[in-house]
Amino acid sequence: MVVQIIVAAVDVYIIGRLGTDALAAIALVFSFQMLMQNIAFGGMGGSVASSMARALGAGRLDDARALVVHALVLAVAFGAAFSALAWAVAPALYGLMGGTGGALQAAIVYSDVWFAGAVLMWLFAFLSSLLRGGGDAATPGLYGLIASIVYVPLAAVLALGLGPWPGLGLVGLAIAAMTTTGAIVLLLGRVLWQGRLGFVPAISGIRLQRRMFAEILRVGLLGSLTTLTANATAMVMAGLVGRFGVAALAGYGIGVRLEFMVSPIAFGIGTGLTTLVGIAAGAGAWRRAIRAAWMGGLVSFGVIGLMGWTVALMPESWARMFASDPAVVAASAAYITRVAPFYCLFGLALTLYFASQGAGRMAVPAVAGVLRMIATIGGGWLAVEKLGLGLEGVFAAIAIGMAVYGGLMAGLLLLVPWGPRPAIPTEAERSQPRFK
Repeated sequence: MVVQIIVAAVDVYIIGRLGTDALAAIALVFSFQMLMQNIAFGGMGGSVASSMARALGAGRLDDARALVVHALVLAVAFGAAFSALAWAVAPALYGLMGGTGGALQAAIVYSDVWFAGAVLMWLFAFLSSLLRGGGDAATPGLYGLIASIVYVPLAAVLALGLGPWPGLGLVGLAIAAMTTTGAIVLLLGRVLWQGRLGFVPAISGIRLQRRMFAEILRVGLLGSLTTLTANATAMVMAGLVGRFGVAALAGYGIGVRLEFMVSPIAFGIGTGLTTLVGIAAGAGAWRRAIRAAWMGGLVSFGVIGLMGWTVALMPESWARMFASDPAVVAASAAYITRVAPFYCLFGLALTLYFASQGAGRMAVPAVAGVLRMIATIGGGWLAVEKLGLGLEGVFAAIAIGMAVYGGLMAGLLLLVPWGPRPAIPTEAERSQPRFK
């Protein structure tokens, strides 16, 4: 996860070398990219991991074996759906978000190529999740580390060129991402079929069952709703920022990338919690599950909070690492100073979100995500349309949304801790007289 933060920083540096239009283009595509990646690795991927963890924690090995096949079927289906959606809808969406001219054209070309490999990204997410659910976070982490190291020089060469060859621009970044993702899928599939989960999966002889799909989708769809509201919020806010010009949109792109850089820390802690909480929940050890969630959440609060405050104290120095245009730097610094101090609450909420997946309790994250969206979009609209606060008001609304999200996630777990669901009485029990 730490290496991915570095890779994200290098990514922004490479894009900055391609110019302001490229930075603005990435800001347009970024929200849709994060929508898919967060659903694949977080909403649905976390559900796959928690389903595997609960099955193993309860000793249901037949269900665990069947989950592998059902997860791969869903990965292909969701990946193909996102490719079709990106090709059909994304160009119009980028225009609505404020994209014009060269920035819009660059965004469409990059988006078409990147989303062509959506199935590979979903397979990567679900194979990683299956291994994490079985307690093996090391293998996906190791392969992700190697892929990140390979990606950096490959992306630089393909995007910026080498010698007399000018490179492919943003398309080069997309090709580098899909190439490394494809290699990871092959490696993770090989590990899984070597019996790393404690059994060798089988494709043949496994009957597709509605019950197994429901096991994944029950948690995954609510988790995806949370992701959907977060990314819809980001898209709407990008549209509000786009009203202030291409430089503002480019500066916002740099600022949002900082959020993406700290998210892997919460993801690294949170995905571990998905497994720990899931196994404890499967075994009925709810106190242990809650204790693990709070420990992980507080670590995330402290580490991400430290990172956010550090960058908030030197916003222009950070922005100048990726852009030289004074207007872009000013917009990026305005975002960082207002939003980065609240990353501690964002990190806490995101970590507890993954813990909730392990517990199979996604109602609170879904409600918190919707209220965050209302607070952010409503605050941004008021700041621009009614109060005349300009770009700084939009960024302040984003910070308020993070505070709402973190406060709700932590406060509701404190007031209403997880526990076993009430047992559903059998037909024989319902037929017994209530009083004797």
